Amino acid sequence: MVDANLQQLIEQGVNLPSPPAIAARLLNTVQSEETSFNELSRIIATDPALTAKMLRVANSGLYALPTEITSINRALSVLGTNATKNIALSFVIAASLRNGNSSAFNVDDYWRRSVTAAVAAELLSRELGQQNDDIFVTALLHNIGMLIIYLHKKNNSDGTADVEKKRRDPGYDHQQVGSVLVAKWGLPERIAAPIACHHNPETAPDDYKATAYLLHFADRLSAVYNEKGYAEQARLLQTELERHYRLDRETVKALLDRIAERSIGILKTFEIDPGQMKPYSQMLQEANEELGRLNLSYEQLVIELKEAKEKSERLAKELSDANLRLQGLVYTDGLTGLFNHRYFQDTLRTELARSQRYHSYLSLILFDIDLFKNVNDTYGHMAGDQVLINLSQAIKKTIRPSDVLARYGGEEFAVILPETDITGVKVFAARLRRTIENLTTETEGQRIKVTISAGGTTFCPEQPEVSKDMLIKTADRGLYLSKENGRNQITILATENAP
Repeated sequence: MVDANLQQLIEQGVNLPSPPAIAARLLNTVQSEETSFNELSRIIATDPALTAKMLRVANSGLYALPTEITSINRALSVLGTNATKNIALSFVIAASLRNGNSSAFNVDDYWRRSVTAAVAAELLSRELGQQNDDIFVTALLHNIGMLIIYLHKKNNSDGTADVEKKRRDPGYDHQQVGSVLVAKWGLPERIAAPIACHHNPETAPDDYKATAYLLHFADRLSAVYNEKGYAEQARLLQTELERHYRLDRETVKALLDRIAERSIGILKTFEIDPGQMKPYSQMLQEANEELGRLNLSYEQLVIELKEAKEKSERLAKELSDANLRLQGLVYTDGLTGLFNHRYFQDTLRTELARSQRYHSYLSLILFDIDLFKNVNDTYGHMAGDQVLINLSQAIKKTIRPSDVLARYGGEEFAVILPETDITGVKVFAARLRRTIENLTTETEGQRIKVTISAGGTTFCPEQPEVSKDMLIKTADRGLYLSKENGRNQITILATENAP
């Protein structure tokens, strides 16, 4: 029983295309089982374009006839009356319904898929040994309902709520529309009935179940060439065709190749651009080649990445080395190699903060070379520089790894002594004085000896308010007193004694 909405669609008429005059004449011959060769030949011959197309199909790879067909009568005798009628009918119906594209529906894509399905159905039926003269036109029209529903919606978009509701939920699907339409055109039930259930062929009447299954798989075979994800489509098809028809995978692959090869020629005969269609085996080969290129590209990418990583690591090391050299320039005295005044200030601040936090002792010594101007005046500045260098090297040997020796400026030096109380700083200062007193610098045959005067102080945990500047002022006051009291001596002062 035809659905009410579908019946209304059929009765409206204007929304369903009627076949052109030559199609109507062909339909009349389809309904007659007694049509003569001459009568069918005369109908086709009235349309020269249709005649040329029929001959091209007859000579195409779809039928692979041993000799060239040059007349419609010859085509009829070789192909058979029924097949010739249906193929001719396919041409006129396709031509009458190719009325352009829209953003919502690409008619050329629709016919490209339909023609491919028709070729697939024809070849599959032969592979299975199922003689079916109607299968080409049946498969060509199996999705005609999609086109009709699109045209109906396009021509009846008046915006009313009732029409909109029917557009969203019409109560029928394209299988039913296609089946009713081809029956209305006068095509026999053996064509109309399978169209009504090609998506669910198991529901078809027993007489038409085989054809419904052919349509179902033809539609799936066409999808391999007309939808995305062809590899997945083909994989599933191989499994299902093997299960349903006992076709092995190599047979299915060969069938797919023949479908593409012969569809390209038939599509051109239908005046439809086959686009990028190519045999399945060629698609696989190109995919493998692309995979090979991707693998090669991946390997090249890995090599380039490794090279880039090595370059990055090399640049990072160079940058680190440059930063260390820059840090050396910023914090190191160029002549003696000791830390400079800036580093001394930063370190003393840090060490004092640490001593205050952990309630530990911190001592500081400032010292300079006695009468160093006389050394420069007597022996020259180069000799004076050598004295500074030798003195620096000698003192570095007397300090602990945790101690910090810096050139404070000119001939003045500083030593920061973490974890050192007032007794410890006195012992260290005495050793420092003796080391310098016993040091001799030889340059250009001259033996130069110098002494130092030093001042020192100690931060005690009981004095939390002592500042860095107070430590420096106290040690500097001790240095001044050592010089006033005769030089070559040490003066250690408590921080509270600073002025």
